[in-house]
Amino acid sequence: MQPALTFAPELLLRAQGPGLGMRAAIFDVDGVLTDGSLYIGDAGEIFKSFSVLDGQGLKLLAQGGIEPVVITGRDSAAVRRRVADLGLQRAYYGVKDKLAAAQQVLDELGIGWAELAVIGDDWPDLPLLARAGFACAPANAHAEARARAHHVTGARGGQGAAREFCDLLLVASGRYAALLDGHLTTLDAR
Repeated sequence: MQPALTFAPELLLRAQGPGLGMRAAIFDVDGVLTDGSLYIGDAGEIFKSFSVLDGQGLKLLAQGGIEPVVITGRDSAAVRRRVADLGLQRAYYGVKDKLAAAQQVLDELGIGWAELAVIGDDWPDLPLLARAGFACAPANAHAEARARAHHVTGARGGQGAAREFCDLLLVASGRYAALLDGHLTTLDAR
């Protein structure tokens, strides 16, 4: 079956990256995996809203051989729960220096910046967006993040932006159609 999803050829070329293509993708949380809103209860607990579309995208990315990594400036039980529910292997919480955390990821994976894709929405993400082989920002990201992105999603943060980013990387890698075909056949093994 032919996928319904398409992207511009020049965007796909940029998202392919060099050689083996993108091998990892870093996701910010607030404003990317969420809409950026923080709901704080009377007892100080933090509530966040996550999109199931985005979560499925991160799972598919991992199935497609591109390692999803979360690097977030905040630490909360809600984010830790979401990361655990998605089965992500790498997540860094309460990070003050995202550049240092990203470099640690690159070193651990044995890859360079050209093989890394990043999606971020605000100033703390700028050092990553400026260095990544492929940089992306949600539609509602800060102007400085959008200006440094190779692609600005049609979707807003927390409302499908991360899924669009994942789908784009999977189409560019040539793995999207096979993953789709596998899901059309059976979901039992997923």
